[in-house]
Amino acid sequence: MRGLEIRELECFLVLAQELHFGRAGERLYVSQSRVSQLLASLEQRIGARLVSRTSRRVHLTPLGTRFLCELTPAYEELASVVDRARSAARGVEGTLRIGFQGTADARLMTAITTFQERHPACVTEIVEIPFADPFGAVRAGDVDAAIVLLPVEEPDLVLGPAFSQERQTVAVSVRHPFASRASLTSAELAQTPLISATSPAPPYWRTAHAPSQLPAPAVRTLQEGLTLVAAERGAMLLCRPTAEYHGRRDVTFVPVEGLPDSVLGMVWHREGETERVREFARAVESVPVPVPLPPSPSPSLSPVGGPRSGSSRTPRP
Repeated sequence: MRGLEIRELECFLVLAQELHFGRAGERLYVSQSRVSQLLASLEQRIGARLVSRTSRRVHLTPLGTRFLCELTPAYEELASVVDRARSAARGVEGTLRIGFQGTADARLMTAITTFQERHPACVTEIVEIPFADPFGAVRAGDVDAAIVLLPVEEPDLVLGPAFSQERQTVAVSVRHPFASRASLTSAELAQTPLISATSPAPPYWRTAHAPSQLPAPAVRTLQEGLTLVAAERGAMLLCRPTAEYHGRRDVTFVPVEGLPDSVLGMVWHREGETERVREFARAVESVPVPVPLPPSPSPSLSPVGGPRSGSSRTPRP
C-alpha cells in the first residue's frame, strides 16, 4: 500500500467500465495520455499488465478482471468511509430528537423520512410533548427541536420554518346551542368560554389558542380538553385536521370565521443549534405544502358519531 495513489485506482475502475481511453479521460476530466500514464503507473506498481490494448480493442487481462472484482467492493467501502467521516465532520450523525404536539402528522413524518434518507448515520427519535408545555422540552434539552403551535415569542428560542396552515374550528358539545350552526364569527367566539392550556404555557400562547373573555377550565392535554367539552364545561379551539380526526359522539366541530389560521412551526434553542437541527429544518422546508381542503358544506366538520368517512388527514392541535 506504500505510495498507492487513489487516482490510479479511479482511473482503472473507469477504464474497466468504458474500455476506451478517450471516454475514460472525459469522465475523469483528464487527457487520454494522462489515462495511459496513470494506468502504466498502477501496472508498474503491481508488476503485471491489467489492460490489453490494440488498435481496435481495449480489454482486461485475466489479472485485470480479477483485480477489478476485488477492487470494486473495497473502493466502494473506502468511499463510504469518507462519506461517513464527512457527515461526522458536519455533525449529521448520532441522534436527533424531535418533539411534537398532539399527533405526528403526515408532513412531519415525510420530513423525518427525507432527513433519514439524506443522513442515514443519524437516528431520529420522535417525542410527544404536552399541549400545555410547548417549549419546556426544548429548554430542558429533552428534544433538539420541536414542532409546536405558533405564536412563538421566546427570546431564547429560534423559530424555523412554518410547518402548515389550517383553518380554525371550535369543538362544542352536541347539546350546545352552537352545535347546529354552519359557522361562528370570532366575535361570537370571544363571548364563549374556551378551554385553554394550563401553565407552563406562556400567557400570550394560551390567549392565542383560547381568545375568549369568559373564564373556562385549563388543561394539560388535548384529550382532557375534549372530555371537558363533552361535559359542557366549555368549548375548545382546534385546527380543521384535528377536528376531522377527533370526531366523537358527544362532540361536534364548527368552523370559525375571522380568526387567523392555525400554524405550526419548528423551534430550537439558540444555544442548541447543531448541523443536525439545521439539516432537519431543510428537510421540513423541502416537503411540499398540502393543498387545503375546501370548506365542508355540512353544518359541522364531523357528524355526530365519528370523523368523516374516508378522511385521511392526520391531526394536530
